[in-house]
Amino acid sequence: MNPPALAHATPPRISDFEHDLLEGLSQPVRAISPKYFYDARGSALFDEICELPEYYPTRTELGILAAHAPEMAARIGADADLVEFGAGSLNKVGQLLAALQARNAMPRYVPIDISGEHLGAAVQSLRARLPGLDVTPVVADYTRAFTLPAQHAGRRRIGFFPGSTLGNFAPGEALAFLRQAARLLRGGSLLIGVDLVKDPALLHAAYNDAQGVTAAFNLNLLRRANSELGTDFDLDGYAHHALYHPGLRRIEMHLVSRRAQTVTVAGQRFDFDEGESLHTESSHKFTVHGLRALASQAGFRPGPVWTDPDRRFSVHWLDAPAAMLHH
Repeated sequence: MNPPALAHATPPRISDFEHDLLEGLSQPVRAISPKYFYDARGSALFDEICELPEYYPTRTELGILAAHAPEMAARIGADADLVEFGAGSLNKVGQLLAALQARNAMPRYVPIDISGEHLGAAVQSLRARLPGLDVTPVVADYTRAFTLPAQHAGRRRIGFFPGSTLGNFAPGEALAFLRQAARLLRGGSLLIGVDLVKDPALLHAAYNDAQGVTAAFNLNLLRRANSELGTDFDLDGYAHHALYHPGLRRIEMHLVSRRAQTVTVAGQRFDFDEGESLHTESSHKFTVHGLRALASQAGFRPGPVWTDPDRRFSVHWLDAPAAMLHH
């Protein structure tokens, strides 16, 4: 007789975070997806970043939404499912919900976020402010396959994707996300905010704030790995570094090793040389024309564009035709 199945025991399934960290550390240029910033502490730190004087994107986009929410609400109309990708603290959607409430056209609101704890607290606060709102939160990684709640008969899906989060994707990933969104929202539309190309000095300041909150946010990824995965990153051994590449039209964030050191992840050892980095985020900047062209390639029909007076940021209305075109 064979002994019990110990010899062929299935190894425990590792988390997506551990899998992606192991894979990222094994590459010639080490990198990890920025989605792993967002545990509860990371989400709270990002909320702090949004309040910083140097960080213009949040207040600029909020200003655009405040100025044009009635027009956007008219386009959303009644009987909509408002689906927010990467909902976070639900701050920006409030402008749209208030404008919809003024039109007596409250939608069913479907916020999607990877951090269930943060999303739960934000939804509880939103329900207290708008007790009549139908909220159906979804805890999911919207960059992977996930299921939306079934549409009610006659409802259109309107996507909301603020914050220039599209810029965190590599160009091919951004196109893939927009194609997925066009399929999910077929017969509806997407309202998306993207940061625009501008003076590199403004961009550099936005990602290197004087208070060091962005540095703490970046380093929190290593703290999270130590806490959740049992890694042994020395947080004092890495420094936040952010720079703008004009040719690539993107900000890059890195964690740079201050000295030669070794880290252990799931029993595997990885050596860092002094000055070697872990690339934690890219934030691509767009032109209005470039975003509209990318959206068209993904199967959307570009509509109105709203910007602030200084053209630092833009919010686009993109229609997803019921019969999608193949590109």
